[in-house]
Amino acid sequence: MHWILGIALAAGLFVVLRQWGTLTPEKKKAATWKVILIGGGGLLLLMVLTGRIHVLTAAVAALLPLLRKLPALLKYLPFIQRTLNGQAGNGRASNGQGRRNQGSTDGEERQRTGADVAGQVSEREACEILGVEPGCNRDDIVMAHRRLMQKIHPDRGGNDYLAAKVNEAKRVLLRGAKT
Repeated sequence: MHWILGIALAAGLFVVLRQWGTLTPEKKKAATWKVILIGGGGLLLLMVLTGRIHVLTAAVAALLPLLRKLPALLKYLPFIQRTLNGQAGNGRASNGQGRRNQGSTDGEERQRTGADVAGQVSEREACEILGVEPGCNRDDIVMAHRRLMQKIHPDRGGNDYLAAKVNEAKRVLLRGAKT
């Protein structure tokens, strides 16, 4: 019985791969999704028939708390990507310098953005990190800092690096803030 099943699967795989080679890229993309859906459905059916569906149920139950927080976390994805890539800015090129030039070095980039060589953020970068306008008052800076830290603090599953950047931005802005 196992031999027959193995030969049937091998023959089916041969036919599928032969047809796959004749498809256009657009049809390959559609076929890929169909194969994924059919394969997932077959795996689900196999798990139900063999009595192993509890494994899938446990995996879904473990992911539910994460799924509830996913929309809130996606809001910070651009900030995290910029921070991990080492770029300043919020994705908007205000004066045409939002992206690095091909030939620029890190030192030239720091001079353009106004940050000093020691790694401190400029006032413009600090405003972008905290999401406040330049020249805002002390209360706006403190509220923006508090709001961000509640979301990215390391004790709440955040990142030490991001928390340090937000703290540095607050420090830079409070140095020159209006009362």
